[in-house]
Amino acid sequence: MTQLLAGKTAVITGASKGIGRATAELFAAEGANVVITARNQAGIDDVVGAITEAGHTAIGVVADSADPAAPSAVFGKAIEAFGQVDILVNNAGYGDMYAIEETTDEHFEEVVQINYFGVFRFCREAVQHFIPRDEGVIVNVTSVNGSLPVCGVAYTSTKGAVNTMTKNIALRFAGTGIRCNAVAPGETDTPMMQAWAAGELPGGSTMLEYAATYSNTKLAPTQPIDQANAILYLSSDMSRAVTGRVLTVDNGAYMY
Repeated sequence: MTQLLAGKTAVITGASKGIGRATAELFAAEGANVVITARNQAGIDDVVGAITEAGHTAIGVVADSADPAAPSAVFGKAIEAFGQVDILVNNAGYGDMYAIEETTDEHFEEVVQINYFGVFRFCREAVQHFIPRDEGVIVNVTSVNGSLPVCGVAYTSTKGAVNTMTKNIALRFAGTGIRCNAVAPGETDTPMMQAWAAGELPGGSTMLEYAATYSNTKLAPTQPIDQANAILYLSSDMSRAVTGRVLTVDNGAYMY
């Protein structure tokens, strides 16, 4: 069976656990050279070790998506190892449940730097590498909260903003070999979702009642591999005619 990403190199941010890890492992199995980022070396070592033990290719770079220097450093390592970057998956993110009246300037700025500025900087770095070749793919991992904002005000605002950024980038490169899409996960069985359900995200449980009001909480959560499969679709030639789209993957829980 032909591997969907054979010969491609993919940078995946926030890939030490959850959706990022599932995506890294799936991409590697599909033939990609995988470059993962996370903020801790131990998490990187665990994922890279699992991928290489399975006979695939991966390297890791310690990077904080809020750091303005991170994109050039990560892409530099990727190009040094594999020659070029073909796919960027912006998965790193920070969740919170603070309502507007509880949100400080400092907290809002922290979330924006990770979830919005970080994505912007990685996208800018990617397209600067893609333009000379007229080829490349960006997939931004946002959230159902980008259109149905039931979590914290800072988190939901950044996810809506990244959805718009995704469409703007796609519009800029429509008709070229450069595509940009987003995957918007619903509840997904990850450490962040487990903390959310337990009221343990920053901000506690203030906004939890709104999720129960405006979504179908009786449906099972998705699994990380469900999101990874959607990201793979948008990263491969299967979606070669798709750009500027936000693909919701939520088992139908947020159709209201």
